[in-house]
Amino acid sequence: MNESREPQGPPVRGLDARSLRGLAHPLRMRLLDALRHGGPAIASQLAAKLGESSGATSYHLRRLAAHGFIEDAPERGKGRERWWKAVHKGLRFDDALLTDAHPDVRGAADLYLHEVASSQARGLSAWLDDRPAWPEERNRTWDMSSATPRLTPEPTRDLLEKMHALVGTHRDRAADDADTDTAQVRIRARAFPLTTD
Repeated sequence: MNESREPQGPPVRGLDARSLRGLAHPLRMRLLDALRHGGPAIASQLAAKLGESSGATSYHLRRLAAHGFIEDAPERGKGRERWWKAVHKGLRFDDALLTDAHPDVRGAADLYLHEVASSQARGLSAWLDDRPAWPEERNRTWDMSSATPRLTPEPTRDLLEKMHALVGTHRDRAADDADTDTAQVRIRARAFPLTTD
């Protein structure tokens, strides 16, 4: 499963058992997301943005740094301010983590996936709340569609690979686009089998 891939920093990082345990915490995931999509920041800025205390954000930022998800942004620092930036532009989740021999790893994998799902739902709700403030053209270029084809696993995998490849072509083009009308556009793909009675 691929999670968000935004145009910042080095390539996508694959999660392993150790790094997953360092990331699988709701606040850490929100902090990393804020740095990846909002750019470098200090703990107090992130605390205000996320409605947390500076102490909590400082602690979890240090934990993210210890696991290599974020690093200092010294070019931004002034005086005693410690600026942080994301190291990678995205994360790749390995499904094997869900069946790892160690129960702590399986628990971290489950928590991570549930937090990704919650984050995606929060992002969509935020867009719906903010939608009236966007220009009319942007209000005509969003989507919240759903389709339910009957597929075996192989065509499902093929469809997802083609969708990711198509999004990738637009991501690369947008990085070179200097048009002032550009905005970060969040594109999510979800594919999962439905239980039918």
